[in-house]
Amino acid sequence: MQWLALAHPVLIILFVYPVIGATIRLGILARERRLQINPIAATVPVEHADHGRWATGGLLLAVLLAFSHALASTQAGVHLWGKAAVAASVAVGSFVLLLRSRRLVPRLIAAWGCWLMLLLMALQPLPGAAEALGETMIWHSHTWGGLLLLALLLLTMAVQREIASRLWLRRMHVLVNGLVALLLATQAISGTRDLLLH
Repeated sequence: MQWLALAHPVLIILFVYPVIGATIRLGILARERRLQINPIAATVPVEHADHGRWATGGLLLAVLLAFSHALASTQAGVHLWGKAAVAASVAVGSFVLLLRSRRLVPRLIAAWGCWLMLLLMALQPLPGAAEALGETMIWHSHTWGGLLLLALLLLTMAVQREIASRLWLRRMHVLVNGLVALLLATQAISGTRDLLLH
């Protein structure tokens, strides 16, 4: 159980955080290319989007691992495995649909479906869920902070194709990912706190 508990933070630290760092760097380079500040390769914006997809997929896997550990560590979890397996399958299927869809509306529906399944899993009677439900401050709850973080990344993925062609979406993208960076910092703090408490 202790090894399973470590799978979630290890994946975040060794994969998600470095990929997000590379995504931010590539995003800055893509902006410099668009403003003709830096004559870099035309592939950089594509690499920026690809890294964003990898980071979101890694975070989704980490969240599913965290829920698996919560289910495995409680007696009530035995009765929830069936529901959790269905919700996880729908979440993964929705994410795959998000990756493959070319039109905006199906991508938005797929992103919403993926996040909704994770929300339903979080609302199950799992260890820490009751405390998380009682938290009024998103940045204080590791559960709700993680779900908000994933919601923002899924939304960014859903509108990724439209960002380059619409100025207001580019501005929203920068603001949303500023919040993502803040949430990543608070998640690191609250996750470390939770590991030390358990």
